[in-house]
Amino acid sequence: MVETLNKNSYFSFGFRIDSYIPLPELPPLIESFASDDHAVQVTSMDLTAHWSSASSSNEYFAVTEHGVLIRVPDTGIFCMSNGNSIIVSPFTGFNEDKIRLYILGTCMGIILLQRRILPLHGSAIAINGKAYAILGESGAGKSTLASILLEKGYQLLSDDLIPLSLSHNNVPVVSPSYPQQKMWQETIDRLGMSSDRFQPLFDRETKFAVPVASHFCSQALPLGGIFELVKTESHTAIIPIQGLVRFQTLLRHTFRNFLLEHMNLQGWHFTTLARFINQIDMNQLQRSSTYFSAHELAALLLNTIPKEEL
Repeated sequence: MVETLNKNSYFSFGFRIDSYIPLPELPPLIESFASDDHAVQVTSMDLTAHWSSASSSNEYFAVTEHGVLIRVPDTGIFCMSNGNSIIVSPFTGFNEDKIRLYILGTCMGIILLQRRILPLHGSAIAINGKAYAILGESGAGKSTLASILLEKGYQLLSDDLIPLSLSHNNVPVVSPSYPQQKMWQETIDRLGMSSDRFQPLFDRETKFAVPVASHFCSQALPLGGIFELVKTESHTAIIPIQGLVRFQTLLRHTFRNFLLEHMNLQGWHFTTLARFINQIDMNQLQRSSTYFSAHELAALLLNTIPKEEL
């Protein structure tokens, strides 16, 4: 069984995580956060009957009065409820690395939605006291661009899943996740690194977990801007995102956005975006697919940020 008798406490995504499943990727809990009454608890139990009783036409997920169930073939069933509980039910022959990958990805994204925290699919970089989000589809090159920025001395706030909440005066704030990037072998080669010292995300996978503890920002920061990274056949370019396209862009890059309707969160999502969407600079970074353009993209991004923030 994946569960242990010992509870491990961490602080990530803006809240405490008490887990009976070891999550070594996460920063350990700092004593000052020990009084947090809104922790997420991660445990394991058999969810087979719970899944069988769920009324759903989809073989991979179900939304019930008790929470959201996700079924991952050859891995397990996951249940997220009330924004404070993740229950894991592994299948026979499960891979522990893959279990953790889903806990820290899809499961945590659903927990954020249940807590009414906007989860965006992308990387967040800390640049002189502000967070800048790099959004994009899988394979767009988000982690590669983020790595170039880390090489320039900036810091990582989050990779893949960005927790975005609003302060009482509607200022969007990004909370840090954990000090790790996910990189494909091709990206590692392009950056002149060796994958020999990195752990594959799970068996026979060519995507690796790359620790970045020395380049990690552990404090929440106000969101300074958003960059959507897209592939193009032409040269690299940066184009402002304006009007209704801003809303469409954030909807497209809301993590696991297909669940918004099933969780009755469409109204909340629209209201949340409307509260800050016009406060933030948004640009589209067009990445040339004909050559390695990450360094050029990093320069374009940094040139767009006000000089006083660099």
